[in-house]
Amino acid sequence: MDIKGFQFSAVEAAIKKPGRKDLALIYSEVPAQACAMFTVNAVKAAPVLLSMERITNGSAQALVVNSGNANACTGEAGMEAARGTSRLVSEGLGVADELVQVSSTGVIGVQMPFERIRAAVPALLEGLSSGTLDDVAQAIMTTDTFPKMEARGGEAGGISYTVAGIAKGAGMIMPNMATMLAFIISDAAVENSTLDETFRRAVNASFNAITVDGDMSTNDTCLVMANGAAGNPAISAGTPESAQFEAILGEVLLSLAKQIVRDGEGATKFVEIRVTGARSDADARTAAMAIANSSLVKTAFFGQDANWGRIFAAVGYSGAEVDQRRLSLRFDDVLMAEHGIFAGGDAEALGTQVLRKKEFTVTVDLGLSSGKATVYTSDLSHEYVSINADYRT
Repeated sequence: MDIKGFQFSAVEAAIKKPGRKDLALIYSEVPAQACAMFTVNAVKAAPVLLSMERITNGSAQALVVNSGNANACTGEAGMEAARGTSRLVSEGLGVADELVQVSSTGVIGVQMPFERIRAAVPALLEGLSSGTLDDVAQAIMTTDTFPKMEARGGEAGGISYTVAGIAKGAGMIMPNMATMLAFIISDAAVENSTLDETFRRAVNASFNAITVDGDMSTNDTCLVMANGAAGNPAISAGTPESAQFEAILGEVLLSLAKQIVRDGEGATKFVEIRVTGARSDADARTAAMAIANSSLVKTAFFGQDANWGRIFAAVGYSGAEVDQRRLSLRFDDVLMAEHGIFAGGDAEALGTQVLRKKEFTVTVDLGLSSGKATVYTSDLSHEYVSINADYRT
């Protein structure tokens, strides 16, 4: 991956326990155009509150992020730890403090061991000369089983640029902003308003279209920085270059979002839920999310039980407009139900064969109009319970 004007570093600060890198830094050599989306949870972590305030200026130059401690529900001491971390980084880099974004992930309600961060920052800054984006991706992992990364290249004004991203998340994954941590960087020059508009559309089609367990975190953050180091003419809205940039950005975000679902805590299945024929796209999304979040549906996926009735029940209580006489359902290409009733014949056996696969598609047609939506989810296994029962130990 060749991306200009960014440096990376990750070190061990032993924030939760020793033995792994858990403090990371992404640094743009010049101030970058930036925008972000954050959790809509009313309970927000200290770094979210600080970063929300700072991102309103539309620029950022550095991101410091830790794993092992969410710095959420930690009161004024938590805010001081977030501000103090930012100050250490900004002073060390020689950049304005307001241009530093702060992010955290880990256990909620535990005070941040700020002195450990203070002790680790000099090594963090020194490591910028040799670090990689992969180092950062690994440092932000919590219950993730693999680092999540993606990159794509584009061209504007005859000049090549790159869009790259990393993400973390496996549990507490539920839409309504970004459902985890994701950091996107690009060396393209992009007008701020264009960056903001394309970014929000890309998030809604990716991170806001996934769910693992229906739980929304206190720390969800998705940040994009574009520093213009590639040297292309600034990309503006309504141009072919803007359309290409949005497509590339969307591909990066959707890849990262799908990686999160595939790494869902204890997950054994990756399931694409499609709802068609809805009265509106909003109705289709409502129905799709009800299916994707249903514990009964998700356990049936895990058990490879072609229990299509659970899916119709979820659609029925979702709040979307439904006429059960018009409902149909397919597992991949296997018709399971039509006109609201079982399709009969070999449907049960064929449907069960589909559910034995690691990846499959569930399509529900409401038969009302042209509204449609797609979301991505996983199954719910015994392992999910084990992971979350033991999370703090």
